[in-house]
This record gives sequence, C-alpha cells and structure tokens, in this order.
Amino acid sequence: MPAPLPHPPRRKSRPAGSATDRGTVDTTAPGAPGAPVSEPPAARVPAVERAVRLIDALAASREPIALAELARRLELPKSSVHGLLATLVAHGLARRHDDGSFTLGSRPLQWADAFASQSDVLRAFDLHARRVLALAAETVMLAVLDGDQVLYLACRPGSRPLAVNFRVGGRLPASCTSSGKAMLAFLPADRLQALLGDRPLPALTRHSVAAPDALRQQLAQARKLGVAVDDEETAEGMQCFGAPVFGPRRPEAVAAVAVSVIKAGLDPERRQELIAAIGTLARQLSAALGALPQAA
Repeated sequence: MPAPLPHPPRRKSRPAGSATDRGTVDTTAPGAPGAPVSEPPAARVPAVERAVRLIDALAASREPIALAELARRLELPKSSVHGLLATLVAHGLARRHDDGSFTLGSRPLQWADAFASQSDVLRAFDLHARRVLALAAETVMLAVLDGDQVLYLACRPGSRPLAVNFRVGGRLPASCTSSGKAMLAFLPADRLQALLGDRPLPALTRHSVAAPDALRQQLAQARKLGVAVDDEETAEGMQCFGAPVFGPRRPEAVAAVAVSVIKAGLDPERRQELIAAIGTLARQLSAALGALPQAA
C-alpha cells in the first residue's frame, strides 16, 4: 500500500517505512496526470538535469546543506554547484542561510498547488475520500507507481495515531506497500518482470516479502480480490489495504488508494469493512477518471 505518507518511488529515515526519508522526488510518476513524455538522453539539457538533481538533493535533506557537501553528493565541481545555487536562490527555488548552507526555497510550493489544482486524480481523491464514512477515522493515501517504488500524491490523516509518517512526495518500495501491490498486480507480465527481476526485494520489516515469486502470489490474490494487503510489511504493527484506480483506455492502474490502521484491535468485522470501503473509494475515483465500468 501506502504511503506508511516504496527514487521511490528515493527519501526518509524515521520509523521504518516513513514515507519521507527514502529519496527525493525527481520525476513525475508514470501514470500521473501530466506525466512528461520521455525523451532520449541526447535531447536533454545537461544544465537542467544538474539543476533538477540539485533541487532533489535539497528536498531530500532534513537539514541545511553546505555547498561542499552538495558538490560531494552530486559528484559535481564546487564551481558548477555554486553557479546553480546562485540561480536557484535568485528564483526562489533555494534559500541561502547566514552560515552559507542551503535549503529548499518556497517556490516549489506554488508548483505543488498548481499540480494539485490541475490533477484530475487529486481532485477526485479530495472529493471522494471525505465521503466514504467507513474511512473517516483512518489515514488514507493516494499513490502512483514510479519505477519499483510508490510516490505518495496525497494523504488524508485520520484521527488515530500511526507508526509511520505518510508525507506527500514520500516514496516507499512498491513491493512492501498495499498501494504498490495494488498497482503492480495489473502490470503486464513483461513490465512486472523488468521491475522485480529475480533479485531479493527490499525489506522494511521482518515481515516484508523478500522473494519475487512470493510477491507474485500476493499479486495474483490482489488481482482476484481487487484489494492488496500490507501486513506489517511497511511498519511493525500496522496493516494496510490498497485498491487500484483505473483511467480510460488503459488496463493498468494509474494510481492506487490505501488505508492504514494499527493492527492490534482490528477485528475481522472492521477489517472487512475497511477492505470494502477502500475498494469503494477506488471505484469512485476510477469512475471520476472515466474508466469503463468493468475496470472501475
């Protein structure tokens, strides 16, 4: 599933599974509205790519970073990083502190607001997540697949405390989360194989599935039921249920919604209620995006 709101897809270091410390957001996630058309490397502008990497590094850091450290992380000359930083500061994309260190500027907030206002799936999530009463007290997340990770686009915190901090822009391994599994379950076999390969999968807890074949069994079950489960795979003591969101003319999920709850005290009746509710929310978002009834 989610976002406890796995590039990643990429940002955080708090409790295992914290959605923020596993990497920086450096691309628009595939499947997200407005995702850019991929260009061959020859068509890209190196200076822009370096600037994007620098912004990502600033966004990923929890503390101000010195110019020398940024140059080290990016493996670029200090003179190049200095020039890039001066330009970013001038445009509000970076902020220079009195001690010479740097943090992310405030201008990206304008872009985040613009993206939210332009995104059909975000608008649909904002509208419908509030209407599913069975989810009212729980943390609900919206995510897209970005490579082998999930990127959290939105999080509606619940009234109950969680062991994981879900943050917009956070990333986690898709194989550990219910939202990730819900989307992986509907990928073509060749794309799934390319993402998973035969290597051990990343693990966030001792419950995380390490073997690709074991994950494929979970995905087959998710495809059959329409809901994927994260049983303490993102964070100890937390259980999540995720469901795929479909768009028009596409057999793959374009996003997924998930609900995260504390496992202790979750009785079978409430579990089934949450599974049904997250499935309802996913179908509502799919319908809002124009998915055919059978897909939604």
